[in-house]
Amino acid sequence: MRRQRHVAVLAMLAVLTAPTVTSAAVRSREFRIARGTDTLQAFVAWDDAWKERRPGVVIVHGGWGYTDYVRKQAERLAASGYVGLAFDMFATGKVETHLEHSGGVMGELDRNPALVRSRFDAALDALKRDPHVDPANIAAMGNCWGGTVVLNMARAGVDLDAVVVFHGALNTTTPAKKGQVKARVLVMNGGADPIVPVAQVEPFKKEMADAGVPADVVLYPGVKHSYANPYADHAGSDAMAYNAEADKDSWARLLRFLGSTYR
Repeated sequence: MRRQRHVAVLAMLAVLTAPTVTSAAVRSREFRIARGTDTLQAFVAWDDAWKERRPGVVIVHGGWGYTDYVRKQAERLAASGYVGLAFDMFATGKVETHLEHSGGVMGELDRNPALVRSRFDAALDALKRDPHVDPANIAAMGNCWGGTVVLNMARAGVDLDAVVVFHGALNTTTPAKKGQVKARVLVMNGGADPIVPVAQVEPFKKEMADAGVPADVVLYPGVKHSYANPYADHAGSDAMAYNAEADKDSWARLLRFLGSTYR
């Protein structure tokens, strides 16, 4: 892991590919974000039919890394009127499918929260600079490990309107402080998730209540970890399983949550 350098300037590197049509008016491009010694691949999608600037959503991937799954989530957000930006928090490169790609990177990042914050801030700044985005209206969402990341960004007081967690861990050693969290929070986890046990829910609710944070928690009975990711069935783990019903419902709840945030 390369040592983080504290720098004040975010540099955007050249776009790798020209904008391409993905479906109807939804378009996307891939580019690189540079900050300090980091170079992060990123993917942004938007709906060209919208002429005014739209709310933006930063997407943080889970343990499988910067896969086609999170890039498709960006396109799905674009199809619903948002600008979605997925990026490679691991700084290891694009992954096409479900193959494990985290190695020891997650552990290293967990031990270096300053680097996680730096990379998240780099993606956040890139999204705010996108010409299709209203920089005053920014949310974040995360899958699995990424859900924990965005939740921790909210706890740290990052200027986000809304944070959405898909099957992410809720426990923390740095609980939210009253008046510090700016975001509304939505958590959607499996009720039979052994990786993120339901025992984490009540302490999390108390943490949010004590901090004065509007937070909703949805538990899907009998549903395991990574329920929204179709690749979960190929992970070779009894703790994970895709659940089409929970996947559909959680995405609908995401859109309603964003819709109520950006009326």
